[in-house]
Amino acid sequence: MATGPLDGMRVLDFTTTIAGPYCTRMMADLGAEVIKIENDEGDMMRTRPPLRDGASSSFGQLNAGKHSIVLDLKRPEAQEVVRRLLTTCDFLVENFRPGVMQRFGLDYEAVSKRHQELIYCSISGYGQTGPSSGLAAYAPAIHAASGFDLAHMAYQPGRDRPDNCGIYIADIVSGTYAFGAIMAALAQRHHTGLGQHVDVSMLETMLTLMVGEVQAAQFPVAPPGRPMFGPVRTQDGFIMPAVASEKSFQSTCQAAGHPEWITDPRFARYADRRGNWGAFIDLLETWSATLPTADCQAAFDAAGVPSSPYRSVKDVLEDPQLAHRGALAEVADKGGSFKVVNPPFRLSGSAIQVARFSASLGQHTREILEMAGYAPEEIEKMSAAGIVGLEK
Repeated sequence: MATGPLDGMRVLDFTTTIAGPYCTRMMADLGAEVIKIENDEGDMMRTRPPLRDGASSSFGQLNAGKHSIVLDLKRPEAQEVVRRLLTTCDFLVENFRPGVMQRFGLDYEAVSKRHQELIYCSISGYGQTGPSSGLAAYAPAIHAASGFDLAHMAYQPGRDRPDNCGIYIADIVSGTYAFGAIMAALAQRHHTGLGQHVDVSMLETMLTLMVGEVQAAQFPVAPPGRPMFGPVRTQDGFIMPAVASEKSFQSTCQAAGHPEWITDPRFARYADRRGNWGAFIDLLETWSATLPTADCQAAFDAAGVPSSPYRSVKDVLEDPQLAHRGALAEVADKGGSFKVVNPPFRLSGSAIQVARFSASLGQHTREILEMAGYAPEEIEKMSAAGIVGLEK
């Protein structure tokens, strides 16, 4: 079995909720030893459903493979534990509001003086500096602040109220950017021997998702008569044809049995097609609405049209393509076992696989402290004083 790309490397993980934990879980999947530092209440995701025997599988999906230690970081003795651990660490990742780590004496400026090779990543709503840096931030607020929600609403005809936020795009994409930036810093350290501070902004992350919207904000363009990508009605539901190129437009016309639409003056040129998109979809639905979704999909597949029926997540988890790719892995915690998603990339020469466990709160406190050089009697004394927490 090939080893993981980060085997032998250690991460101190101060992150909570989603963005930071998603980043450090990928690091664990690549073989790094990730030490997750929690307070005595634990990461808030530990209380999020689904819960089985008090264990959250949502927490497990984000934190599988990490070792858990409970520290009261407000206490100088706990801060000293961190300083001891840092002598053996390659990475530190945190997503507190800017200023919190400084209050603990564990900010980048403080720790990098002793650990110049440390790669230190901070994920925050607005970045570490600037007039908004101190603002509290969760993904739903960032979606609104970035313009994403209003941009999305512009593609929903007749809507005058932004959608509710239930899927936290800003968290996952910010965590992914953080992971990529950390890997870039690691590559640079290979040449310089020095670490650096990685500063990830969730606000800026969301802007990167809106390529057309950022440009249209500077150089306004007329909107299409209907969103260019939207559901097309079938006899028993909807299907999504992603008509994103000249070839896919022509293939859609061929699949529907109407090659004459290709030369129709309303649609022949891209600019005219955008302006008459609603008319094109109305024509397309005179064909699609007479057929079951499966038949429409078969016609699109035969013609090479990028498209898909609308599926539930439950449906997708049963997709044989995911089974073929080994996209899901089984993880166990005190509540039993559950499936989580492996990283969506593969390396031909390295092992990438989620670890098969999700730690209980404080499960590894004792062994991590012993690794840092604390004697058993010291550990018991710190536990009694509430400086550290042992597994309950």
